Amino acid sequence: MAIQVGHSPSPSERHSWERSIPALRADLMDAGLGQVEVLLEYRLPLTSKRADVVLAGKHPSTGKPSFVVVELKQWSEAEGIEGSDTLFRVAPHIKREYLHPGLQVDGYCDYLRDFTTYLAENEHSLIGAAYLHNATDAGVGDIVAAPSGSRSRVFTGQRRGDFVNFLRAHLAPEPGAETADALLASRIAPSRHLLAVAAEEVQQREMFTLLDEQRLAYEQVLNGVGRARGADTKTVVIITGGPGSGKSVIALSVMGELARQGRSVMHATGSRSFTQTLRKVAGKRAPRVQKLFAYFNSFMDAEKNGLDCLILDEAHRLRETSVNRYTRKEVRLVARPQLEELVDAARVPVFLLDDHQVVRPGELGTADEIEEYAVARGLRVRRISLDDQFRSGGSEVYVSWVQQLLGLEGGVPSIWPGDPRFELRTASSPEDMEAWLRRHQDAGLTARIAAGYAWPWSDPRADGTLVPDVVIGDWARPWNLRGDRSVGGAPPAALWATDPAGFGQIGCVYTAQGFEYDHAGVIIGPDLVWRHGRWITVRDASKDPDFRSRKTVGDDDFDRLVRNVYKVLMTRGMRSVVIFATDAETQSHLESLIPGRISDNE
Repeated sequence: MAIQVGHSPSPSERHSWERSIPALRADLMDAGLGQVEVLLEYRLPLTSKRADVVLAGKHPSTGKPSFVVVELKQWSEAEGIEGSDTLFRVAPHIKREYLHPGLQVDGYCDYLRDFTTYLAENEHSLIGAAYLHNATDAGVGDIVAAPSGSRSRVFTGQRRGDFVNFLRAHLAPEPGAETADALLASRIAPSRHLLAVAAEEVQQREMFTLLDEQRLAYEQVLNGVGRARGADTKTVVIITGGPGSGKSVIALSVMGELARQGRSVMHATGSRSFTQTLRKVAGKRAPRVQKLFAYFNSFMDAEKNGLDCLILDEAHRLRETSVNRYTRKEVRLVARPQLEELVDAARVPVFLLDDHQVVRPGELGTADEIEEYAVARGLRVRRISLDDQFRSGGSEVYVSWVQQLLGLEGGVPSIWPGDPRFELRTASSPEDMEAWLRRHQDAGLTARIAAGYAWPWSDPRADGTLVPDVVIGDWARPWNLRGDRSVGGAPPAALWATDPAGFGQIGCVYTAQGFEYDHAGVIIGPDLVWRHGRWITVRDASKDPDFRSRKTVGDDDFDRLVRNVYKVLMTRGMRSVVIFATDAETQSHLESLIPGRISDNE
């Protein structure tokens, strides 16, 4: 365990093995299957999830490779949750909800089939079983009565004879080492069947129209994939563009087309919110498609050139290394730069990025750095710039104005010249801002308020209510949630920008980045103020824990990152943006540059 996974087993894991593995061994011996290969704690491809056991051998009827995924449960008592056939409470952990074990095993079987090329390319049998060896039928009656998965069965200890017969029906009494070795040595890539589903979900259901540079980038990526496969070469594609220039539209369009062609393709980002939203949208009708959307650190031990194309959206969020506290020890010891891992993983890695959206310490993805790395390795590079703006109402004028306002593109702040396609206002108070945005929200449009990370951030109270941490005078609102669960009617963090229930909580750059909404409210906190004709970033006013250490984040880096944060927040609105600054001098400066101001009765 320590060698394979990188850490020693916990006491609970040891206890589980002591109770479950001997029981399974006894059943295998009674079934006459002492020669099948037993893979314990089998790690699923491109994930940290592990199946308890995978039995490998030959099918007694066909002689073809046969695999049985077994989930070992020590449960003895369980009851269903009212109104659900899939969720259960298990004694003694009655406060926690558990998924139906048959559905759990079904997911493991589907995942193996979808990402293991050996299973995709060879005729085989793959089935699963949840074995509740401590349970009687009466003790877990609700589980026994509920519909199981389509690929798995549930057995209790009372039905041990049925489980033994099940094993005999799917495994021959012959050595299984060769079959197990083939599985362990298999190349990891999405299967053609999964790609066919993805093509329908991503491309046919979402009818994108690509214009000018967008279509050019799309065609160049497809051409690069064709050339790389035919000539056994690698091409690095770098696509740069500002907010709303269509980078993500290109990414999904390329993904859909390559999937339709049967090419192995995956999508990855460094943003939990962005990835989870893509999984929700693209996999709405086909949950298995969600697994094609991964994170940058999912490819640490991926096979070299195992994918035809790896689409790296929001690549400005690349980090120096993929290692974190969950990284397995054997992988940690041979860790490489994250950029190297991602370039190695596909014949055509596609980087989509905006150099001015680096907002966290340790993020280092810039177009120049990626190109320099690729050229140093002797790789072919294609670089495409997307000039047209599709966010902010298609207003290139506004995006340029924001960059000049914040000193990101040279020049000096100037008076907003106006653009008939886009509305920019100031608000005299957060109350006015919220009321103005709420009217748009109530009219069926999307509106959100986001702020710089200049207020403390509390966890929800024990009763599920949110703490109103963002306090400005008599007005106070809570931050968006930080976790993956809905609390008190507020959506999980990853869905704040897309769930209508997100209105009412204040978003931060980590939940807003990568998204767009019709109308955006931006609160500039005391971490960025206008003094003596220039912007000053105030370190002591920032509450972002990533910015605390001056040793990790120098003052110059802090200044750049804070400006980038507000640039991201100010470019989320497609129809309008309204701005309020908590600092009076800063608010006066903004009002001198932005002629329009909303009123509370507008």
